[in-house]
Amino acid sequence: MMTERTPTSAPDSVDIAGALAWARTQIDLMDARVLLRHVLQCPAARLVAWPEQRLAGEDWAAYRELVERRLAGEPVAYLTGEREFFGREFIVTPAVLIPRPDTELLVELALAHVSGRKGAHVLDMGTGSGALAITLALELDAPDVTALDRSREALWVAMANAARLGASVSFVQSDWFSALGEERFDLIVANPPYIAAADPHLEQGDVRFEPPGALTAGPSGLDDLEEIVMQAPSRLEDDGWLFLEHGYDQAAAVRSLLADAGFAAIASWKDIAGIERVSGGRWLGRD
Repeated sequence: MMTERTPTSAPDSVDIAGALAWARTQIDLMDARVLLRHVLQCPAARLVAWPEQRLAGEDWAAYRELVERRLAGEPVAYLTGEREFFGREFIVTPAVLIPRPDTELLVELALAHVSGRKGAHVLDMGTGSGALAITLALELDAPDVTALDRSREALWVAMANAARLGASVSFVQSDWFSALGEERFDLIVANPPYIAAADPHLEQGDVRFEPPGALTAGPSGLDDLEEIVMQAPSRLEDDGWLFLEHGYDQAAAVRSLLADAGFAAIASWKDIAGIERVSGGRWLGRD
């Protein structure tokens, strides 16, 4: 979460060093560097190697505008239109959630559990920017990947990312499983909405600018997680896996949902902060 700062006036013209010095009085240094690199379309080394280089008038004006918008709280990813995920740059817009490092745990679990299956049939639910589906399409061995989202605008972003990164993914507009027919999958991954509707964190930080429909899921935040878990058995092949990202305090509840639905090998895995962030299990099938 950003620290509130009082805006200060900017000089009429400036070099790289001066631009960063001014921006540091407004926003964090890392954000200031990212935004200046975006405006100048340059590598980080240029900011260090040529601090005396003067900014063109239009570049300085564009930079000041971005810094002021960041000072007002807009996420850097929306200002630059990009965010890195699993070593690749993804287009992001306010129509989608910003990909976060925590979600890379879903990729790691998927690779650990199905990487030996050539042509695995994979479903990414609530794909947003497409970061999960596209990453799995590029990391697994010739997978058949389907990505769904209820938002048409989000799917446009995801399709642009797939084209940009050369990933073969089928995209479906669907409210969870409703538009999938009778398809079954070897792996289902989902990063669904899981924040309680009244959670005070919704009024803080970057999430203030992210699409509410991709964040909240009922009074406890479990509505969508419960729906996915209850329907997943009819959508999984025997010996298929389901992995779900959830809130910091929801692991036990999600494990209980998985157990009630008949899953085996149920477990939760910790993210880079040591928080149980993903839970899942194996569907063995019914006799």
